[in-house]
Amino acid sequence: MQPEDTVTNISPIDGRYLDVTNPLRNFFSEQAYLKAGIKIEIEYFIFLSNIKIFRSLTAKEKKLIGNIYLNFTPKEAVKLKSAGTPDGLRIHDLKSIEYYLKNALQKTSLSDTAQWIHFGLTSNDIIDNLYRILILEALNKIIIPEIESLQLFINNLAKTYLKLPMLGRTHGQPAVPTTFGKEMFVFSTRIDKELRNLKNTKLYGKFGGAVGNWNALNLAFPTKNWQLLSTMFLKHLGLEHSKITTQIAPTEDLIAVFQNIFRINSIIIDFDQDIWRYISDEWLIQKGKTGFVGSSTMPQKINPIEFENSEGNLVIANGLFETFSRKLPISRLQRDLSDSTVLRNIGVAFAHSLIAYKSSLKGLESISPNKKILLKDLNEDWSILSEALQTILRKEGKTDAYEIVATKIRGKKLDKGDWLKLIRSLNISKESKNKLKNLTPENYIGIALNKW
Repeated sequence: MQPEDTVTNISPIDGRYLDVTNPLRNFFSEQAYLKAGIKIEIEYFIFLSNIKIFRSLTAKEKKLIGNIYLNFTPKEAVKLKSAGTPDGLRIHDLKSIEYYLKNALQKTSLSDTAQWIHFGLTSNDIIDNLYRILILEALNKIIIPEIESLQLFINNLAKTYLKLPMLGRTHGQPAVPTTFGKEMFVFSTRIDKELRNLKNTKLYGKFGGAVGNWNALNLAFPTKNWQLLSTMFLKHLGLEHSKITTQIAPTEDLIAVFQNIFRINSIIIDFDQDIWRYISDEWLIQKGKTGFVGSSTMPQKINPIEFENSEGNLVIANGLFETFSRKLPISRLQRDLSDSTVLRNIGVAFAHSLIAYKSSLKGLESISPNKKILLKDLNEDWSILSEALQTILRKEGKTDAYEIVATKIRGKKLDKGDWLKLIRSLNISKESKNKLKNLTPENYIGIALNKW
């Protein structure tokens, strides 16, 4: 792509964010779509030969047809789109692939086998499988590694700052103390759980002809076990076999992937917003960058733009994943084409997700805890220890412990002196008094220091 193209694209994923999203072109571009279709058609062609539907292929012939796939460039993709049409207009993606491959076999030793290209298949025997193959490859090569990098960085933050006390907040209000590291562990473990689910997701292809009953294949070769052979072929492609289908494969497996990533993205949105608040409260410091402009009018500002960018892109991605999940299970009777545009936008959702993951990671690389402010805010009001106080009073047998503490503390700010004075006034055991006297906002962190 020429530099000027990046400023004329409608979508920012192919313009502003091209450097980030470019690797996804190998999986979700028009060329990638057509190339994957060619791959499956070629694999199927070789498979038919292997199961004795037609003559055996030599090693040289297998390499020859394999090179059609390996040498499929964007220029060849343009040529394919008009393959076999007298007016030079594309009439049908899969038919164009068929014509393209048949033309490629002409004037070769394979010219006598051209009729076996796309033999007994319907378009969705190719389309349904190619989308799943491309999604699996994109997940394993791009998306999952990027999420893992983000999760690992958060996990390392957790380990590094496990002992750093921090004011907790519930409803945005000062609450029981925690540690910065523990709060990072929350996000790390949430992402890790969903990552494991994503890695274990299986995708299911189909290979059953026009209505899923192997009508044509069974008619032509009734002695072949097409159900078993389809399972074998799909396994070769890296897919499970969706054995009971219409013309299209059921889409619940795809939806499981989309909803899984939706959940991961939602966790990261939650994370982005919390980090944004920590920066706003000066609990986190952002490193300044040479040449970086935070505000057009306020030169001193360093805005948390990476986390804001991540949040915005994840909202777009999740909106699309939600749309996919609502639309794809629904197809009129055997099938209609209302899913075509939806499927072609899968890459858009992955692209916005990828932009977000990289933005969050980039933002994290420039932050560090502001220990001075963290401890200042933590020690500003000792009333956050009221939970501890009322719990000890309950242990001492006070049935109205909550009410006693509420009467003495609610709505008041306490410093260390106020706290010790309050403890001395209580009619409780010496042991309990000593425990409460030794308590501070910095050490009232439960078992947050445990290795999780």
